[in-house]
Amino acid sequence: MKINTRFKYSSLAVALLTAFSAQAFAEDTVTSADSNVETITVMGKAYRNTATKTVLAPEETPQTLNVIESEQMEQRGVKSVMQALRYAPGVSTENKGGAVVLSDWVKIRGFGSTNNYYDGMMLPILPGWNVQPQIDPIAMERLEIFKGPTSVLYGSMPPGGMVNIIAKAPKFEESTKIGLATGLDNLVEASIDTTGALSDNVAYRLVALGRKKDTQVDGVEEERYVIAPSIDWYVSDKTFINFNLYYQNDPALGQNVTLPLAAIESGKISPSTFAGDVNYNTIKRDFLVTGYKFNHDFNSNWAFLQNFRYMKTDFYQESTASGNFDASTGSLARSAYSTDESSSGISVDNQLSGLVSTGSLDHYLLFGVDYRNIEGDVAYDAFSGVDSINLYNPNNNKLNPNDFTKTYYQNNDIEVSQLGFYFQDQMLIDNWVFIAGGRFDKVETTTKVSVLGSAPSKTDTDDTNFSYRLGALYKFDNGLSPFANFATSFEPSVKLDTNGNNLDPETGEQVEFGLKYDSYENMISGSMALFQVNKKNVGVRPDGASPWTSVGEIRSQGIELEGRAQVTDNLDVLANYTYTDMEITEDRNASNIGQTPVFVPDHTANVWANYFVRSGAMSGLRVGGGVRYVGETVLNDTSDKNKGQVPSYTLVDLSLGYDLGEVNSSLKNATANVVANNIFNEEYYTCWNESYCWYGQEQTVEFNVNYEF
Repeated sequence: MKINTRFKYSSLAVALLTAFSAQAFAEDTVTSADSNVETITVMGKAYRNTATKTVLAPEETPQTLNVIESEQMEQRGVKSVMQALRYAPGVSTENKGGAVVLSDWVKIRGFGSTNNYYDGMMLPILPGWNVQPQIDPIAMERLEIFKGPTSVLYGSMPPGGMVNIIAKAPKFEESTKIGLATGLDNLVEASIDTTGALSDNVAYRLVALGRKKDTQVDGVEEERYVIAPSIDWYVSDKTFINFNLYYQNDPALGQNVTLPLAAIESGKISPSTFAGDVNYNTIKRDFLVTGYKFNHDFNSNWAFLQNFRYMKTDFYQESTASGNFDASTGSLARSAYSTDESSSGISVDNQLSGLVSTGSLDHYLLFGVDYRNIEGDVAYDAFSGVDSINLYNPNNNKLNPNDFTKTYYQNNDIEVSQLGFYFQDQMLIDNWVFIAGGRFDKVETTTKVSVLGSAPSKTDTDDTNFSYRLGALYKFDNGLSPFANFATSFEPSVKLDTNGNNLDPETGEQVEFGLKYDSYENMISGSMALFQVNKKNVGVRPDGASPWTSVGEIRSQGIELEGRAQVTDNLDVLANYTYTDMEITEDRNASNIGQTPVFVPDHTANVWANYFVRSGAMSGLRVGGGVRYVGETVLNDTSDKNKGQVPSYTLVDLSLGYDLGEVNSSLKNATANVVANNIFNEEYYTCWNESYCWYGQEQTVEFNVNYEF
């Protein structure tokens, strides 16, 4: 959808306002709309904006929003959301090194983001555990990264921002794409993406993938299978229903065993060094996500959207944990543990939207009620009787689980429910956009815990919160758009006080000033944002054992710069830079004040460029490449307060694509691609503290062929 720079909205735009996460109208319906519509061009589906749940475009939203398209992800050969975010400003990725498909835990503006969103609905995780769906890029149309608090529209979340995955949607135009890939580490991958019409008013899409490869760590594999069918049914020109399902089976998710910093700095180990054992290293996951979207237009001004989802997830791991390390001998003490986790839940989001005009001021109103419930159980076991390992000469095939002795167990039954009521008013007058919104949430959590040697316990929490945001943007005719906003957020806490009760929710607020630019025909676009985010009521304690107290505060401030340019018909360039100044401003332990949290680089910068050869002997060739710079981070937790620095690193990526139809007309619509990440095989690492570090992902090379018909 394209909206003119003067914000002249038609009746059609109003109807599209509720089409977040849904294809609201078929092309034949759109083309029969009011003949006076001049300001909007609809490309067969409605625009879905994470920032507003409406049709307002990113460049017209008074808050920072970054978008990553599926084409970019394919060019860069990404296998997870975390990898897809490598070139996004203000996002810290791969905080657990080369384990890039294990989880999508990232930091946005310095604050952890564990819960991704899938078509506008949270993929929840059990508080404090690991069981969480992780959508594969094969099923993604694009990613939207919204910066700053978004609790007004989505409920509980961290103040740094959120990542929303937009799923591939059915199309009426027939199309099938088959992909085959191979590469280093014995990579084998096959995929299919097919879509088309089942009838005049029903379209389908089916996405499927199988992948298997070794990891950079000796004796450890990754394996994944995906199937994602969906159907769009245009019941009438006023009613639309989408049915969708996503199933993923991960029989092997790699490894999560840490390495001590002293071993890395010794130069006697490498990224292939495995501190675990092949006889006790299982990480597997299985999950199903299914639901529907229902959209009905009452008239040209008012519409209703309901988005419903059911989720079932299982996660199981057996692994070793690193203990004391002797740098002189290479001996690393180990223990063993297992977690058996499962969860299920439902989510539903009801939205009523419409237009009310008062003179020259148009109010695009949104009223919503959403509900989310997740319940699950976790069994955690810890074992002794685990032999140490010599990291300088590791033997990863020596443990016998039958020799382990259980020293601890913990069984958790957890249920979390959230009920929210929200509203939003987008006011448009001339070149101005104003946004005001508020939300009331009620969050209830019940946790039952059984621990070895202790009586079972039960903790109930009942939290309420009101979130709000205000924003304004002015769009000049020359493409410049200054904006400002203030927004709040909240997160229920799982930390316990001296009475065994959960702490009050942690709250956040952001002040942001920025400037966006979009040139004629989008040849040049960019943004600049100055931000300050404060997280308050943070649970802290002076040591690693005493009860928590809600007296902490963390401040993050900085600048984000991003630019895109179609330099010539053959060359496009993306570049960004982020400076983040983050520190603890309040804490029970005075020595913590002024410290910087882990995994937050002060400087990051990225550049990516594509050059397309459109004539001559090399016509059909695409040469792409990028450079990623990640600045220093600190070693910082309860016992290691900024003791040291994790070095900065710079990585270079390369992507080559060729249209095989240029060689032979019979190969029309077939492409061959080579993707190499970290092409110089730079060694780098990330750390939580001196005992828990991970090597970053080493060089990867993939060759793939895609055929579309």
